[in-house]
Amino acid sequence: MFSIREIIDIAIKIEKNGENFYREAMEKISNPALKPVLLFLAEQEYEHVQWFEKLKHKTKRTEGNREVAEIGEAMLQNLVGDQTFSLADANLSELDSVKKLIEVAIELENDTIIFYEMLHSFIEDSDTLKGLDEIIAEENKHIEMLREYK
Repeated sequence: MFSIREIIDIAIKIEKNGENFYREAMEKISNPALKPVLLFLAEQEYEHVQWFEKLKHKTKRTEGNREVAEIGEAMLQNLVGDQTFSLADANLSELDSVKKLIEVAIELENDTIIFYEMLHSFIEDSDTLKGLDEIIAEENKHIEMLREYK
């Protein structure tokens, strides 16, 4: 039902939402020691967008039923929208340490992986599944990098 290109578009949207959250948090957070960490996280999200853009350019466009494709795309967009997953629940006033901030970022990456794993059940095409597995692997790399930052 979903093409890998549609899933990559959603991945890009999720990463951009995360980047926007971290940049907005930089403006609102009172602890100046957290600003460099927020900048780092925002830049990481930006780099993830670039990675997904490159992945998208490597994938083939699939021709199929345009109406079904539009429905699938609309469903994915409605699922994500401006969603930042666990970031929406983050109370910036409680993020008073780098450790807490990194924990919130790891939670976002975990939520993102859960979302992609949920999409697995809607995908039958082996190439799309392979691409989705590549995206999940990249998100797991993000978690490992964040754990090292703690």
